[in-house]
Amino acid sequence: MEKYILSIDQGTTSSRAVIFDKNARAVAMAQQEFKQIYPKPGWVEHSPQDIMGSVMAVVAEALVRADISAGDLCAIGITNQRETTLVWDKKTGKPVCNAIVWQCRRTAELCEQLKGTYSALIYEKTGLIPDAYFSATKIKWILDNIKGARNLAEKGELLFGTVDTYIMWQLSKGKIFATDYTNAARTMLFNIHTLEWDEELLKLFSVPRSMLPEVKPSGNMFGYTDKAIFGGEVPICGAVGDQQSALFGQLCTEAGELKNTYGTGCFLLMNTGGKAIKSNNGLVTTLGATLTDKPPYVLEGSVFVGGAVVQWLRDGIKLISSSSESEELASKVKDNGGVYIVPAFTGLGAPYWDANARGTITGITRGTTREHIVRAALESVAYRVSDIVGAMERDSGIKITRLAVDGGASANDFLMQFQADILNCATVRPDAVETTALGAAYLAGLCSGYWESIDKLKDNISGVKVFTPSMDECTRQSLLDGWEKAVKKAQA
Repeated sequence: MEKYILSIDQGTTSSRAVIFDKNARAVAMAQQEFKQIYPKPGWVEHSPQDIMGSVMAVVAEALVRADISAGDLCAIGITNQRETTLVWDKKTGKPVCNAIVWQCRRTAELCEQLKGTYSALIYEKTGLIPDAYFSATKIKWILDNIKGARNLAEKGELLFGTVDTYIMWQLSKGKIFATDYTNAARTMLFNIHTLEWDEELLKLFSVPRSMLPEVKPSGNMFGYTDKAIFGGEVPICGAVGDQQSALFGQLCTEAGELKNTYGTGCFLLMNTGGKAIKSNNGLVTTLGATLTDKPPYVLEGSVFVGGAVVQWLRDGIKLISSSSESEELASKVKDNGGVYIVPAFTGLGAPYWDANARGTITGITRGTTREHIVRAALESVAYRVSDIVGAMERDSGIKITRLAVDGGASANDFLMQFQADILNCATVRPDAVETTALGAAYLAGLCSGYWESIDKLKDNISGVKVFTPSMDECTRQSLLDGWEKAVKKAQA
């Protein structure tokens, strides 16, 4: 009987379940959006119940669509929005509050206080820059602000997890309390050189060691789902942060290979192999997915608002009725008409790391049209990626000539062509743009023996579209100069 791999892709705005066959082909998929909660300006939360409810719903739907049962699954791989922080009661499983999402800026002030004294220490140990983006200050905020939480944590009665940990804990009914290197490396509590939770950082952020999960390779036998969940025990053999999952899904397993995922945010990752590159340009050093106890190092730059700018056009200011409409409208005008949008809705990430920057629209004239605004919004995504590519080239000393792309917004041909033009390098998109789910499936499948080797997977790659740069250097530089001026205004 044919077996399959189930990939659970728990993202920032939706949960997805994808079932893959032996040819790494998606035979069924289900997706469900869930509510974004904004209690205060700059604060972002998710309901843990919404997260798990959407996960269970999409898995059930995908199984029905594939016409299979849990018994037909060889293994499960989980990939997740990183840094998002959950704290729950060890006995009851009840969260003490909503999940604090990676985008949330409530601890920005604390991070600014840490920067002067502790930036070097934190970077040396974790490869990260003190920022509200990461999990450590979120945990501290929960323990300091939720009534009774600190006391329960000190007694060993509370557990912390990123979303992968929470899902595995729930699916196993408390039998699995673990995470992987890629998620642990994003907490600002994990030493990426010793591969252990760091006692000095735990003390700095006042986080009890008893709260923290066991850390394992991304492709690993974590345990089994409870038989009551899916009607049978299924091994969970993969857990990985979404961006490292996409890097693995693109099979960028060699040093120097890189990809960009266009999701809610944008994330550019370069595999640097066994070398941890120290950034002088605001990038972070983190860990990549592995099936061994020696994960590769990764150089990463993050854009907080990527595809979310299109979502804002649709839901926030209602300038478009669907995401796909943005490509059509942007193509109706020959250029941006001098309009630039800097989507710093929650501050600017790498290489600026300015938590106080805010979104701006500049260059508006009487002749500015709806099409110009939409085009400027799409272009802003490519500019932010260009910022990070430049920083990455300076840090690594490698001239980037090929960018592997994936994620929902990479399906937009206008954006991909503009990205190739503004970077002056080939942009390569596979047929399956949802490589985040595929990466988790690869890890689970390789760990469980479903697939033989990475090399065999590479031999099966087919169907890519290459966007070749066609913009003249004068135009490209003029556009980049305009972008640089717009960013300065957003930081004013």
